[in-house]
Amino acid sequence: MSVAYERDGHVARVTIDRPEVLNAVDPATHARLNEIWDEIEADRGVRAVVLTGAGDRAFCVGADMSAAAIAKTGLEYWADLDPNGFGGISLRTTLDVPVIARVNGYALGGGMEMVLGCDIVVAADTARFGLTEPRVGRIPLDGGVFQLVRRVPHTQAMGLLLTGRKAPAAELHRIGLVNEVVPAADLDAAVDRWLADILACAPTSLRAIKQMVQRGMHLSPQEAHAMRVPALLAALDSEDAKEGVLAFQEKRAPVWPDA
Repeated sequence: MSVAYERDGHVARVTIDRPEVLNAVDPATHARLNEIWDEIEADRGVRAVVLTGAGDRAFCVGADMSAAAIAKTGLEYWADLDPNGFGGISLRTTLDVPVIARVNGYALGGGMEMVLGCDIVVAADTARFGLTEPRVGRIPLDGGVFQLVRRVPHTQAMGLLLTGRKAPAAELHRIGLVNEVVPAADLDAAVDRWLADILACAPTSLRAIKQMVQRGMHLSPQEAHAMRVPALLAALDSEDAKEGVLAFQEKRAPVWPDA
């Protein structure tokens, strides 16, 4: 199986499991990832997702350059782009639960585009990031160009895009793309801390926040404020809202109802 998927309570763990090729994504892996994201979207019991790569060398190094799909010309690849982006996630706008990128090594090309599709990025200090496509005559077409310039300052984004270089995790943390950098041995503990904080929040509130961000980021603040996204309406009239207030009044931790 090219992708390992498991539910751990309310946490979904998605692992690209091709360490022999540094977790490069071939067509079968891409298709499986799309299936998994669709499954997670339909599973109201999932409250957080951790995306990572198997082994300790790579998160994902992008497209498998040995795969038959790479034989396509640039124009053919562009014509066949998945609207959900690389790995089914770099441009996906319908996944309304928090996604943590657990970056354990190289996140290059499409791998970095997958990171850009996540909400929180926790990286080992040995991790390296880069949109390396120009170095092999390609372009970061699966969101890399446009996502990066929206996430970090313009000159920092262009410094990565126009060189195709591999940048250390500490640099990506400094410019704001990575939330936390830790020694590789502490990576799982750091991810677990982020998960604990996410799971302490009302799941309906987090779904609403993510929908509002995804659908309102290109609007003016006034236009975004006027949006009535489905998850917002559901959250305002939810059992979570009642439980949160009651728990506060009773000075205890809330117990969020299962979806």
